[in-house]
Amino acid sequence: MQRSFYFLSAVLLCAMVCAPNSLADAVLEWRGSWQQGGLVLGKVQPGATIRYQGESLKVSADGQFLVGFSRSAPAVSTFVVTAANGVSTESQYAIAARTYDVQKVEGVPQRTVEPPAEQLQRIRSDSALVNKARRPVTDRTDFLGGFIKPLEGPITGVYGSQRVYNGVPKSPHYGLDYAAPTGSIVMAPAAGVVRLAHRDLFYSGGTLIVDHGHGLTSSFLHLSDILVAEGSRVQRGDPIARVGATGRATGPHLDWRMNWLNVRIDPALVLESFPAQ
Repeated sequence: MQRSFYFLSAVLLCAMVCAPNSLADAVLEWRGSWQQGGLVLGKVQPGATIRYQGESLKVSADGQFLVGFSRSAPAVSTFVVTAANGVSTESQYAIAARTYDVQKVEGVPQRTVEPPAEQLQRIRSDSALVNKARRPVTDRTDFLGGFIKPLEGPITGVYGSQRVYNGVPKSPHYGLDYAAPTGSIVMAPAAGVVRLAHRDLFYSGGTLIVDHGHGLTSSFLHLSDILVAEGSRVQRGDPIARVGATGRATGPHLDWRMNWLNVRIDPALVLESFPAQ
């Protein structure tokens, strides 16, 4: 019901601002979650191109493409579809806002809030490795097979939540946390190619990044062991790692994060919108 509501709101807004029949002529179908943190799969006529917020999107040979919405995505998103004959159509869609849990914590020792100065170079180097792993935008369409949970366990952290320590807002939490004992098997939620397999990043410890195609990636943090190598291909359900408490973790758990290009999206919404068939 929730997904249907967001689809309907997008269509209604388009009907108000788009040229007659532009929705039917330009985009053949939509599927996904039209809200902050959501992921949407669209389809245009083969040979058409599409731009989102002014940027060109990867389109498959049969016209399929992905769009992800950030935690703070604006209320309206603009798409321009250019058909094979050169005719362009602009459409706008509503993106629903979300309310996130924000916790204020005072009296925290500052040394536990800010990283040590001697670690800043390492943190920058780690960030460069992660950004490089997420950069490829390949023709692969592994995401079309759908997604499963990487493991079963209580959810202890959700996308978008944030803590404010001593009055200073910290970065929001962008993952879905599953509590599980150290050593529990982590499964690939969808097929893909391993882009990063690193055993000790400063913040995230054992870290694995899998590319599902079109700039969509999954990241798995705080791992105690990684079972696959960089460059290897994995199938949905394959064992890829083990749960741990490495990096800046306070206890054993899996932090599963997803990115579309440089946009952080909500894995819970991906599971809801694109369950494995």
